[in-house]
Amino acid sequence: MQNRVLLVEDDEELRELLSRYLTNQGFTVREAANGRDGLSLALGQHCDIVVLDIMLPDISGLEVLRQLRARTHLPVVLLTARGDETDRIVGFEVGADDYIPKPCNPRELIARLQALLRRVAWDQEVGLDETRTYGDLRVEPVHRRIYQNDAVLDLTATEYEVLQVLLAHAGSVVRKTDLMQWALGRRLEAYDRTLDMHISNLRKKLGNDDPPRIETVRGLGYSYRVPV
Repeated sequence: MQNRVLLVEDDEELRELLSRYLTNQGFTVREAANGRDGLSLALGQHCDIVVLDIMLPDISGLEVLRQLRARTHLPVVLLTARGDETDRIVGFEVGADDYIPKPCNPRELIARLQALLRRVAWDQEVGLDETRTYGDLRVEPVHRRIYQNDAVLDLTATEYEVLQVLLAHAGSVVRKTDLMQWALGRRLEAYDRTLDMHISNLRKKLGNDDPPRIETVRGLGYSYRVPV
């Protein structure tokens, strides 16, 4: 598993604390105290995953994320103010893979990073030549890409995971608890809307089908309907 982390955080005390903890857990850490330096390091392929604070002194973390998503699918975990749901929603709309509120528990951050990196590594090692087709969608695991009518979908790492799980169970209901575990690598907790935000973004990217191809099964989870 790759373990190079780029930590973009302007709070020096918090940055040093998280950097020290990540290093002790076996990660190789690069640090940036502002958005421009963080963007440059991320685009320079100096990391495998980014931990990105939203509130930065020069350009906002959301703007850094927008520019990253225009050029790379590098996994990104946002650091957000506790209780600020607006930032989290916008972050997912822009392309964040996950978020963790500040002040954050370093152990929880480690768990989120490891889960995300495991999913990326697993997809790179398993089923490399198993191209699969579901109606107008084609999944190519070797490239971690999903095509719609031969046009590649612009998906984040987590959106890719969610969609490929739903496709693998097309026509059946995938419980939210299972989808959270399989696609995001962690348990579904009360009031956690992370999965809902990813589903909403996927629906937009797949087009405004009526009825939607990702259907909500109330009280259970989601089901992917292959268009006919």
